[in-house]
Amino acid sequence: MEVRAVSSCSIFCSAASPTLFAFRCCPCYFQFRRFSNFAIRFRPSWSGKLSSGHGAAQTSSVHSLVDSVMEELEYLRSRRLRASVKVVLTSSGEILEDKLVNRTLQKGVLLEFKKDAERVLLAVAQKPDGKKNWMVSDQNGVISSIKPQQITYIVPGVENFDHTEISDFVQKAKENLDPALLEFAWVELLEKNKRVKAEDLAEMIFGSVESLECYCAHLLLSEDEIYFTVLETKGSRSIYGPRPAEQVEELLRRKLAKEAAEKEQQEFVTLLKAVKAMPLDAKPPKSSWMVEEKIKHRIESLERYAIDDCKTDDQRKTAGTILKAMGLVKTASSALNLLIDIGYFPVHVNLDLLKFNIHMHHSDEVISAAESLLSDPTDPDEIERKDLTHLKVYAIDVDEADELDDALSATRLQDGRIKIWIHVADPTRLVQPGSILDREAMRRGTSVFLPTATYPMFPEKLAMEGMSLQQGEICNAVTVSVVLHSDGSIAEYSVDSSIIRPTYMLTYESASELLHLNLEEESELKMLSEAATLRRRWRHEQGGIDTATLEARIKVVNPEDPEPVINLYVEDQADPAMRLVSEMMILCGEVIATFGCSNNIPLPYRGQPQSNIDTSVFAHLPEGPVRSSALVKIMRAAEIDFRKPIRHGILGLPGYVQFTSPIRRYLDLLAHYQIKAFLIGDSPPFSASQLEGIVSIVNMNTRVAKRLFNSSLRYWILEYLRRQPKEKRFRALILRFIKDRIAALLLVEVGLQASVWVSVGSQIGDEVLVRVDEAHPRDDVLFLKEVVIDR
Repeated sequence: MEVRAVSSCSIFCSAASPTLFAFRCCPCYFQFRRFSNFAIRFRPSWSGKLSSGHGAAQTSSVHSLVDSVMEELEYLRSRRLRASVKVVLTSSGEILEDKLVNRTLQKGVLLEFKKDAERVLLAVAQKPDGKKNWMVSDQNGVISSIKPQQITYIVPGVENFDHTEISDFVQKAKENLDPALLEFAWVELLEKNKRVKAEDLAEMIFGSVESLECYCAHLLLSEDEIYFTVLETKGSRSIYGPRPAEQVEELLRRKLAKEAAEKEQQEFVTLLKAVKAMPLDAKPPKSSWMVEEKIKHRIESLERYAIDDCKTDDQRKTAGTILKAMGLVKTASSALNLLIDIGYFPVHVNLDLLKFNIHMHHSDEVISAAESLLSDPTDPDEIERKDLTHLKVYAIDVDEADELDDALSATRLQDGRIKIWIHVADPTRLVQPGSILDREAMRRGTSVFLPTATYPMFPEKLAMEGMSLQQGEICNAVTVSVVLHSDGSIAEYSVDSSIIRPTYMLTYESASELLHLNLEEESELKMLSEAATLRRRWRHEQGGIDTATLEARIKVVNPEDPEPVINLYVEDQADPAMRLVSEMMILCGEVIATFGCSNNIPLPYRGQPQSNIDTSVFAHLPEGPVRSSALVKIMRAAEIDFRKPIRHGILGLPGYVQFTSPIRRYLDLLAHYQIKAFLIGDSPPFSASQLEGIVSIVNMNTRVAKRLFNSSLRYWILEYLRRQPKEKRFRALILRFIKDRIAALLLVEVGLQASVWVSVGSQIGDEVLVRVDEAHPRDDVLFLKEVVIDR
């Protein structure tokens, strides 16, 4: 019989503390209640029951009961402890634990051992395995050899245990476990500042040191993270000590927080599973995941994990935990597929767009500044502008161009020479260096053109309405006029602010068709084509190299759909209209470089130092994509000087400045700032060293945009190929051999380079037929096979 009274003033009480209601003693259950002044516990041998309420329920009968049983309690307790655990009693009655001594391992002993980092099992010792190891048999009869250091506990009082009874033993132990009992033991041991072994705890809370109770006590102590800490360990035996109250309070607080977080996590996982099972049209919109902060954090963690760009360890841990709870492997692709399955990402989400942190929208502040400029269309250069509205003006671009930067005019002089006007949009009429719009354009560096969308350098409305050239409208421009010698070289030139009225907005296809028709009323277009031919021939004589090839252009309709429409076009850069526009843009760049050099204007002068390429070495290759590919492989990177022109060997020019796309490219805009300042008699806003610093920053952003464009274009080409019938054949040109019979190819109908094994006898420049074996756009995988036709 045992009753224990503990003063409530020493009991640590927290809102988080579990209530000790059900208290188990051996096989019987008794009620344990916490009173305002007493905590009372009964052993099973006590047949009477005592119930009491709070406050007034504290009566003298309770005190009498305590007094009457204390003597018997101490006697029984001491006798049982002496019989089961070796202890030493001091004159004050305190227990002094013996020095830890490992129990002897012998056959039939029941022990607990660490199977691996996550599993702890019970097993029965069978026989020694070498000098130190032992062979043990677990509940499934599996025999293992374990090392002494793997043993975490030897259950006392067990001999010749049968391994088939382990499952039943474990089940009984689980039924006896009540972590609330630890709080009671902690309160008493903390008050007396005493240490405890598993056997001591078994005596305290179960009133027994039998094998089952001892193992239960061991489990409670070894799995506890709140009330007790290990003070000493020797082999499989440990001594535990009660933690200080302050530490327990903090650990309980953390436990509560952890439990709350786990609950939130489970609710989130349940939500994910429910949404994942919904049909596509019923899934919640992306914006709904951003409303509640805790859900938003988890979704954003998954998003960063999907693009392999977690900003913090917490994001990585959160995403990993979610994936594990969903039964998924912890990989970026798992996170991506999960976000697609819940409708947060579309099937064809562009991960690089997220990874490179491309700004898809302009801020409210930038848009407000743009609208302010549009509301006050004052032209500070109005007096200086040359009226060229009498000219017929052709603007030629791709059909999906959102804004037009440049246009062309031509006439034939009385002496037979051709005069060309290259009109370039004039955004500097509205945007000044250092303004909020200029800083935004510099930060972006370039407009980003993707198959699915365009992300403009300037706000769309400003670019379209205030800057872009528009058919039939009076437009402000910077016009470069050039008179050519009969050999295509520059005879004279001028650079002026102007006003023009674009006559035609043509696609490359329609311009080529007009050239082919050779209409008399479109003689100006014919003159431009003639001038382009002269220029191309002249540049070739100066060492210029023709690198025209085939390039793919894709426009995706409704890219958010699982199966969007893909419109693919292949541009032949040798097309007459494309050559016309290209030559005129190159001519403009040469004039601006010459103009800048003559007037000592700091500009981003572009050059290509490689000017000694012997093109005759490649004369045996077919002209066009095959020869161009070979030439491009040996070209060196371009260079920029900010003080004077440098030779551009590939173009065959003494100097070159990009100038014709100031709405789309910030380096072109910089050149406009410098040239426009000179035209109105002001000093250039930027020195050479300032330009160098700006361009180094801008070039980093433009490289990212180019990489994004290339990866996105390739993704959609592969998606296009994936959808093609397996039996479809594609024409391909052999560009070169990579190794043995593995050849680099150019798919003519697609404009994509790939590799494939080709049959013996095929040569560079030959055309072969291939079919798509596999295409996986998300993994950037394309497998082709040659189609050999028997003849």
